[in-house]
Amino acid sequence: MSWHGHLRLDYRLDPHASAPRTMAHDRHDGPLRVLQRLYPEGDAVCHHVLVHPPGGLVGGDTLDVALDLAEGSHALITTPGATRYYRSGGEPATQRVVARLADGARLEWLPLETIAYDACIAHNQMRFELAPGAQMMGWDLLALGLPAADLAWRRGSYEQRIELPGVWLEQARLSADDHALLDSPLGWAGQRVLGTFWLASGTAFPKALIDQALDAARTRLAEWPDEPGLALQAGVSAAQPSCLVLRVLAPRVEPAMKRLAAVWAIWRELAWGRVASPPRVWST
Repeated sequence: MSWHGHLRLDYRLDPHASAPRTMAHDRHDGPLRVLQRLYPEGDAVCHHVLVHPPGGLVGGDTLDVALDLAEGSHALITTPGATRYYRSGGEPATQRVVARLADGARLEWLPLETIAYDACIAHNQMRFELAPGAQMMGWDLLALGLPAADLAWRRGSYEQRIELPGVWLEQARLSADDHALLDSPLGWAGQRVLGTFWLASGTAFPKALIDQALDAARTRLAEWPDEPGLALQAGVSAAQPSCLVLRVLAPRVEPAMKRLAAVWAIWRELAWGRVASPPRVWST
C-alpha cells in the first residue's frame, strides 16, 4: 500500500502581539505532520519539526509539503531524523516541497540528511519562490547508501531538483551504475555524501556582505582540524549576487553536516544579525 501525505504550513505575524511573533497554522492529510510550535530564540522565529511517522518512503509513496510565509514572518523547519528512500519495486518514491515567501519573510529549510538505499527509485523536488524582499537559507545533505554499514548503493536512481525561480536552479539525475559521475574526480570523486547549503534572496545582496560571507566561510573551513582518513572537499561561491552556495563532498554524513551547520551559523549572524540557535533534535 502506497502512502500519500500532504502538509500545508502557513506562517503569519500575530496582529495582536506588541512585538513580532510568527504564528503558524498547519493542515495535514496522511502520514505527514509537524510537532508543536517552538520558540527557543524568542517569538520572532517559529521552529517546527516535520515528522513522517512511517520513517521512510518506498515505491509509490508521495509526500507533498506546501509552505506559505507572509510578510515579516520567519520559520525554521527541520526533521527529527533522516529521510529514507527504501528499495522500490518499480515505482518512484517522491517528495515535493513548494514554498512561497512574501516580502520580508525568512525561511530556514534545514532537514537532516536524506539516505538513498540500495535499489531505490527516488525523486526529490524543492521549489522556493522568493518575493523581492524575501530571504532564505536551506540545505540538502544526500547520502548514497550506508557504506560504513556495508550497505552500498549499487542499484537504483535518484533525481533531484532545487529551484529558486529567477535566482538559482539545480537539477541532477544520479544512477548507481554511473561510475563516470560517482567516481570521477570531476564528479563525486568516490565520495558518497554530498552537502549543499545556500543563502538566497529575492534581490541582490550588497557586495560587501557577499565578500564578507564568502571570506568568513572559507576561513572557517580552512581552519577545520584535520581528521585522519577523511578525504573531504568543501568550497563556497556566489552563484550570482542573490545566491551563495556551499558544497561539501565527504565519505560520511557527520563531518559534512558539521560543516553545513558551521557555515549556517556564520551566515545567519552576518546576513540577519541572529546568533545560531540549533534545534534540540539535532543533538538527540
